[in-house]
Amino acid sequence: MPILIREQMLERELTFREYQREAERTDQTSTDGVASIMVPLLGLAGETGSLLTEYKKWLREGDRYTPFTDQVSEELGDILWYLSNIAGKAGLDLQEVAEENLGKLHDRWPRQDNQGQQLFATTRYDDAFPEGERLPLRLHLEFREEEIEGISKLVIICNGQQFGDPLTDNSHVDDGYRYHDVFHLACAVILGWSPIVRKLLKVKRKSVTHIDEVEDGARASIIEEAISAFVFGAAPDYSYFEDAKSVEFGILRTIRVMTRSLEVSDKSLRDWEDVIIQSYRAWNLLIKNRGGVVIGDASTRSISFVGLDK
Repeated sequence: MPILIREQMLERELTFREYQREAERTDQTSTDGVASIMVPLLGLAGETGSLLTEYKKWLREGDRYTPFTDQVSEELGDILWYLSNIAGKAGLDLQEVAEENLGKLHDRWPRQDNQGQQLFATTRYDDAFPEGERLPLRLHLEFREEEIEGISKLVIICNGQQFGDPLTDNSHVDDGYRYHDVFHLACAVILGWSPIVRKLLKVKRKSVTHIDEVEDGARASIIEEAISAFVFGAAPDYSYFEDAKSVEFGILRTIRVMTRSLEVSDKSLRDWEDVIIQSYRAWNLLIKNRGGVVIGDASTRSISFVGLDK
């Protein structure tokens, strides 16, 4: 980079867009053919290997390897050049790539307060609706295994009333899916959203026709049930999220796609991660105890398992 340009840029913060524009001027690779993209791709791989080599030297020599910091800085700079080159040849703006990536990170790890606690929005989707059309702020679900007509079924009582029909796993094997309503409980408590819970508790927002039809109707309920089935299908690959502290990004991204037409699309990936982690923590305890009580508290956005009196 010419000295004058470098001095001008040192006087202010350099943007990725400016870096990409200046870096493009130093590209000596032909703009045509396979070599145009393969050279920077191979260069990126090579520089990544060089960076790993620097760390190998540091691990071997420790603080005796004094050039470590300078060498790492140089290798990172070369990696940045190749990333910029690849982005440009793919028709991408490196500034936009960086901004979109930060948006994804903030979606997965939202803002926190000074104590490291996640900051939540205080409004709920039904705040402006009559009390009889709001999800309860506290939900008490009792899960009991009962013998009904010679078949073991799960009976669920929510806030004193029966919550849907008695359930079996609807499966050739005992896989515990009959307890999946704890996932819908988590959706209602943590997200303030659950068309299925609204329907079963008879708190659909009927005072506004299009909200009742679109957000609380059959399609939204089917999407919620599909999300529950999708997560349950993936759960065995992650030990049913027992003691999990995070959820694989691909699962969360799929949920985002499935809900993009609904009001809940404004919830962060971290919110959905909380739904999965908390609901499956309770699900695992329900399976081990063959029932129990799960209490959901919307004020703390949490659900907790309580043993069931036999």
